[in-house]
Amino acid sequence: MFTIYVYVLDTLADWELGHVISELNSGRFFKKDAQRISLKTVGLTKEPVRTMGGLTILPDCVIDDIAVSETSVLLLPGADTWNDSRHGAVLEKAGEFLSSGATVCAICGATAALAGFGLLDNRAHTSNGAGFLEMISPGYKGQSFYIDKPSVADNNLITAGSTGALLWAKQIIERLGVFEANTLEAWYDYFSTGRPEHFFALMQTLPSGNGN
Repeated sequence: MFTIYVYVLDTLADWELGHVISELNSGRFFKKDAQRISLKTVGLTKEPVRTMGGLTILPDCVIDDIAVSETSVLLLPGADTWNDSRHGAVLEKAGEFLSSGATVCAICGATAALAGFGLLDNRAHTSNGAGFLEMISPGYKGQSFYIDKPSVADNNLITAGSTGALLWAKQIIERLGVFEANTLEAWYDYFSTGRPEHFFALMQTLPSGNGN
C-alpha cells in the first residue's frame, strides 16, 4: 500500500493538488491490480489551516507521524508561507525521503523551499521559470540541473511550476504505477484538451465496472 502524505499549510494553493489527490484518493481510474492508497494530510500541528481558496483543512497527523519507506510519497504544494522557518521540519523529512528512495513531489513555492534547503542542487528539477529560484532562494546552487518544462520527473523527485499541475499529476501517477499506461495517456489527453474523443478513449481503457 502507498501512503500519500499531503503537507498542508496556511495559504496552500488549492488548485495545484486537485488533479493528483482526487485521482489517488478516489481510485476511479486505477487498474485492477493497483496497490491501495492511504492519503493523509500532515500539518505542523493538528490545528486547522486555511487555504488560499478559503477552505479549512484539519490535518490528520503531524510531521513526526510520517513513516519513511519506499511506498511513502510526500506531496508539497505551493503556498505564500513557505518562508516561515517552522517548515524546515518538513524539508528535513523531504531530505530523508529522497535519501531513502521515497518519493517527493513539490510544486510552485514548495520547489523554492526545497531549493533553499539544498535539495535541488544535484537533481534535475523545474519551478516557476528561469531565475525564480535564485530570486526566492539565495542559497540555491542547482542552476545546471534546472529544466525549463512545466513538470520534471527525476526518479523519486518530481517538481513542477505553478502552471504544471496536470503534468505533475500525470508523472506522480506514472511513478506509482496505479493506472494502465493507455488509461494515463487518455486521462492526460482529455484533461489537457477537453476533447470528447479522449474521454471516450479513457472510458474504453477501464476495467469493467470502473469509472465515474
